[in-house]
Amino acid sequence: MQNNPVIVDIVRSPMARGKAGGALSEVHPADLLSQTIAALMARNDFDPGLVDDLIMGCVSQAGEQAVPTGRTAWLAAGFPQHVPCTMVERRCGSSQQAIHFAAQGIAAGAYDIVLAGGIESMSRVPMGSARMGKEPHGEAFECRFPGMVGQGISAELIAARWGIDREAMDAYSARSHQRAEQARQAGGLANEIVPIETPGGTVSTDETIRASTTAEGLAQLKTSFNNDEIAARFPEINWSITAGNSSQITDGASVALVMSEAMANRLGLRPRARFVAFDVIADDPLLMLTAPIPATQRILKKAGMDVADIDQFEVNEAFAPVPLAWLKDLKADPERLNPRGGAIALGHPLGASGTRLMSSLVNGLEESGGRYGLQTMCEAGGQANATIIERL
Repeated sequence: MQNNPVIVDIVRSPMARGKAGGALSEVHPADLLSQTIAALMARNDFDPGLVDDLIMGCVSQAGEQAVPTGRTAWLAAGFPQHVPCTMVERRCGSSQQAIHFAAQGIAAGAYDIVLAGGIESMSRVPMGSARMGKEPHGEAFECRFPGMVGQGISAELIAARWGIDREAMDAYSARSHQRAEQARQAGGLANEIVPIETPGGTVSTDETIRASTTAEGLAQLKTSFNNDEIAARFPEINWSITAGNSSQITDGASVALVMSEAMANRLGLRPRARFVAFDVIADDPLLMLTAPIPATQRILKKAGMDVADIDQFEVNEAFAPVPLAWLKDLKADPERLNPRGGAIALGHPLGASGTRLMSSLVNGLEESGGRYGLQTMCEAGGQANATIIERL
């Protein structure tokens, strides 16, 4: 029990459209993360100097996100300068990996208290900024894996190979918005969202949820990735991916307070969840988005559990075929999958999404009275993290 890692608290900023004019687009990413960290610390009364480390995820570590943004954010909030920070980049799973590193460090006895989270201001540091127009793979990789494609094409390939049609994708996507709106109307998002001050005023609700979304409306959208050369290479593609059945480009930050159970007890803080198991695995880099399937299978085996033992699943909705293919292979109860909406409705601020999903998982289990939750998300390059937690 001495080194048993637990989640004491977890918060996130509102999710905002990641483009000019978005509700958080005038806030520097360091300030966005700083306000989120400050709100988390204000909810938990202990000496901030006791924090051993900050582990923060960020995908586009360029421009305004080029320095250790977590370090800048911590100091900007006025906290002690002796507390260090490191940044993690495992693509879309960056902040989920940050939580893994935090919990694993506590279990190993290296830490007592860690803030783990992530930041991505996609309006100010657009996706792909770190590439600077360069080809990232190199010749040896291209020889082994010729003709790599983008994630949108990978999503089309998954839809084709798992037999997921446009109608199913649009129905699923509309349900994501409906579930997110239901959670909002029921007050279920209030405990995880912290308000952010911007030059235009206070932002305290998600900008991304479109309550009026219907499958019929989504069916009118044009497909996004049509390409004659790709169609000739992969004739099975039916061109079904649209902006409406994909995750939204988003600005956001999220942070979890992870402690040893002994330290939480010493400080008089009540843990909300404990970690049951971790996994990270890689899969086919061409399909790219399928690794949540083997990650889920492996973590369940590690934990000695079955799909039926899990009360809530959070599978990142990078594109609708990702959770739908996962559902087909895992044969999970669809009612337990992303019951509070996912990235199609809430948005996908890359480096912050892992902790955002965890906030949905912790709060969702508390609302439903469920015991076990499983989170997994696809990551560029064909990778995926998975985490199982138990509500306390």
